[in-house]
Amino acid sequence: MKKIALFLFYTCIFTYGSFYSFSQELNCQITIVSQQIQGTQERQIFDQLEKALTEFVNNNKWTNDNFEPIEKIDCSMLINITQKNDIGDYNATIQVQARRPVYKSTYFTPTLNIMDENFHILYQQFTQLFFNYNNFQTNLTSVIAYYINIILALDYDSFSLYGGTTFWNNAQIIASNAQSFGEKGWSPSETGQKNRYWYVDNQLQPSFQGIREFMYQYHRRGLDIMYEKPEEGRANILKALELLVKVYQARPASFNMQVLMNTKRDEIIKIFKEATPEEKQKVLEILSTIDPANTSKYQVITGG
Repeated sequence: MKKIALFLFYTCIFTYGSFYSFSQELNCQITIVSQQIQGTQERQIFDQLEKALTEFVNNNKWTNDNFEPIEKIDCSMLINITQKNDIGDYNATIQVQARRPVYKSTYFTPTLNIMDENFHILYQQFTQLFFNYNNFQTNLTSVIAYYINIILALDYDSFSLYGGTTFWNNAQIIASNAQSFGEKGWSPSETGQKNRYWYVDNQLQPSFQGIREFMYQYHRRGLDIMYEKPEEGRANILKALELLVKVYQARPASFNMQVLMNTKRDEIIKIFKEATPEEKQKVLEILSTIDPANTSKYQVITGG
């Protein structure tokens, strides 16, 4: 079973398949698309990379906890190769999604939906994939390991209050190690503050604490009790959303809030379509405050 006390594998070097005897944590579907890149040889390289990454992610042990097969975290990584710079040198985007089950139901709730447009890949066919928490090995494995830790952090935060701290710290270590190698997405000085560095750094700041509290309140005290107590669960979800108002007021339009609302927007709308008139009005006020660019989408809750 998952445990709350977790420890970082500072001394471990991961190679895909190297921890196969352990109970792994992820059930991750990795897909590489490359419509913009022509050539049979390139397709063979991408097929091999897709296989290697699938084994790297799913066969390695990323926590100190034992996961039963039913506890594995469902997630996906869609890698779109957008440009070939040289043989084995590509620019890409990566979309990462994750979900977790809701107690006593067959429903899965999304925990992450993030698009990263700065994914630089250096990969030769049949190259073994290495990752080390102590130092930067390759941008390829660093980006993948970073998002694995983000997936774990959000999942653990959704089951216990601040339960994902170890994994947020892991992701921050990965970002710190990568900064001096000139790859996009890791630097605090990049324009816009919408990159891997800022996403994890923000999440660990006190002003963003409400997002992590939201993840716990929304899932454990909200969704997970809705099968037996739908009204109480929905009321607790409303309280969870109120936690985000202070986050927005402290850092309006932050990348972290954008990622969260992109992940949860459709689900929240569905939940509150069944609410009381008072709840509908209250949630519309909150959502219009924390996600003003999408106010028109939320008006469907009240029939607008």
